[in-house]
Amino acid sequence: MRNITDELKDALTAAVKAVSEERGYQVPEGFEVKFERPRQEGHGDWATNAAMQLAKPFGVKPRDLAEELISKLPQGKIIKKAEVAGPGFMNFTLAADWITETVAAALAKGADYGRSNVGEGKRVQVEFVSANPTGPLHMGHGRGAAVGDITASLLDFAGYDVSREYYVNDAGLQMELLGKSAQSRYFEALGRADEAPMPEDGYRGEYMEDIAKTFIDKYGATLADKPLEETAELFSRETGHIVLEMIKKDLEDFGVKFDVWFSEKSLYTEDKIEPAMRALRERDYAYEDAGALWFRSTLFGDDKDRVLIRSNGVPTYFTSDVAYLKNKYDRGFLKNIYVWGADHHGYVPRLRSINKAFGFPDDGVEVLLIQMVNLLRDGKPVQMSKRAGTIVTLREIMDEVGKDAARLFFVLRRCDSTVDFDLELAKKASSENPVFYIQYAHARICSIERELEGRGVAIPSADEFDVSQITDPTETALAKEIARFPEEVKKAALENAPHRLVYYTTALAEAFHSFYNAQRIIGVEEKLMKSRILLMEAAHVTLANALRLLGVSAPEKM
Repeated sequence: MRNITDELKDALTAAVKAVSEERGYQVPEGFEVKFERPRQEGHGDWATNAAMQLAKPFGVKPRDLAEELISKLPQGKIIKKAEVAGPGFMNFTLAADWITETVAAALAKGADYGRSNVGEGKRVQVEFVSANPTGPLHMGHGRGAAVGDITASLLDFAGYDVSREYYVNDAGLQMELLGKSAQSRYFEALGRADEAPMPEDGYRGEYMEDIAKTFIDKYGATLADKPLEETAELFSRETGHIVLEMIKKDLEDFGVKFDVWFSEKSLYTEDKIEPAMRALRERDYAYEDAGALWFRSTLFGDDKDRVLIRSNGVPTYFTSDVAYLKNKYDRGFLKNIYVWGADHHGYVPRLRSINKAFGFPDDGVEVLLIQMVNLLRDGKPVQMSKRAGTIVTLREIMDEVGKDAARLFFVLRRCDSTVDFDLELAKKASSENPVFYIQYAHARICSIERELEGRGVAIPSADEFDVSQITDPTETALAKEIARFPEEVKKAALENAPHRLVYYTTALAEAFHSFYNAQRIIGVEEKLMKSRILLMEAAHVTLANALRLLGVSAPEKM
């Protein structure tokens, strides 16, 4: 069962083809009919500027082309009215059957309502969070986790073959520093702090004290009787493992599960570095000078070429990025989405230059930069307990407001905009709180269903829906919101814009609340009751699907 908007799109696409063939016009390559909701009431259900886009290549006036396209459209089954507005917009009012088809589609498809195949199985990797395993996740990581996870869910629902990946930075100096920090805390816990002083830039959060206790529980004081350099690697390796398990637990409780945890070390132990360097040499984008291997980054606008392998044979941090990108393509991913903190913006051009140097398509890499989160309480900046030493942790946020509020508040705005996270607002049981407002719509539907069951009223079958009973503006508005769900999912997926889904879900909840407040469902004439029940059930399906994509629970009671 196809969505009504897809049928309208096909009808107008066929009209464009008919006019172009009759007139000998050439449709521009890549042209696609696109619709949007009219901004003003009374301008129909859908609008398109297709005639304005085609007017110049066709060599005709936009309004004249719009009139001709409209004359080619089938009237009645899909379109009730089509008219030209302004400089050449086409506004469409759909025939009442669209409500019937919308309700039928939602009920028939259930958990798959809104799913599409726009991705055609294309393999996509979303790599997100990827925090160094040196401490607990902070609220910035939490926003990246929400954006990455919901983006991946949207892409999956839009027909892509999606893999969620966490890149574990378990190689390099920060891991050595972590080990020395744990070693210092271990000696401190034994009352021998002077034997292993904390490095100047060591990790000092309270969590390190817990890690020191873990070492004491496991090894007692035996490690203190050995030279520091002899136990340094053990402290580094085991502390990294402990912190990574802490991160995994936080993410699991946040509703995020990764398909792959990719170790940076594996690039070296599995010999992934040299093939990547060789590929750059073969394409003449890497060269040797003064015993070092360099990347010709100046060819891509950089102010200087960058070292890949130092003269002493030690790779730079940049080297891992190069090998990791090649490895992603080697594993068959056609699109690679990186979710980074805004402080990494300087690395974006470098990543794109590597992508070009390997000869990979420009659209094979996309970077979502996550702006910071302003933590507020009643609108005022707040500092929570800083268990991690210098940061507010994701765990602290979840403990205070819960997973659902945390996830949704993190994606209230575009990822490249800052988010004001008001802790008190996130806990309010009122319509001011978007999480409560959305979830309450779902709980209200479940409450009505329980009341129907208690009265012995069965949910009607879809063929009992009578569109002639649906006449009130609140009913029509709810049907419109249900109908636009598939299109909103597609747009959010193609734009990597999870905030769009929040906007949509809020609008759907608002439409349901308005319908609920204005219309009786139980106790009205039977045909009307059945039609309203089915409209409500279609809203239930849509709301549940939207919440599932957001990773937010759909409570039956509140």
